[in-house]
Amino acid sequence: MHKNSFLLTQDPQWKKNRPGIKQRLPFNVYSWVYEKNSLTKRLRNFYGQAVTVEILFHRWKPAYLSECNILKLPHQQFNLIREVLLHANGKPLILARTILPEQTIKVAKRNLSHLGTRPLGEVIFSYPKLERLELNTCCIPQNLWTNSLVNKISIAQPIWGRRTVYSIQKQKLLVSEFFLPSTLELFNS
Repeated sequence: MHKNSFLLTQDPQWKKNRPGIKQRLPFNVYSWVYEKNSLTKRLRNFYGQAVTVEILFHRWKPAYLSECNILKLPHQQFNLIREVLLHANGKPLILARTILPEQTIKVAKRNLSHLGTRPLGEVIFSYPKLERLELNTCCIPQNLWTNSLVNKISIAQPIWGRRTVYSIQKQKLLVSEFFLPSTLELFNS
């Protein structure tokens, strides 16, 4: 396991959401990248309560440089890093990596640091003043995933992802979500 991630060996190459990016995404990826509501809610609309969260990594560590830059944080600052796998009936659906600065946890009244196996989306989408500030996309090649993850779930192709900066009472958090093939195959609309 890498020191600040169970999922990734290094920071992916994220692309800013600029004109033209949308047209380059496969349709089934586009549908997920630009989902306005909670991804957990979308999955539960199909699978019901079978959607569960498995915690893969939950530690106070420095985030990747691009994560610090997008959140405007000092690079060596420790943040709560939470990585999870959402699955239904044993089928892996979405990997997620969340960067939670201490100030954000404080304004959220510590709800975000004690999620356990509750999906993050269920909590943050309940905040009345949640803002979506920025969105990036990427397609991650197989060699950026850690051996620990590859041993856990089979990754045989590049994986699309989105990275969203949210704000709760003007305090930011970063959520990166990676759409596994079973999700993209199931939802083509």
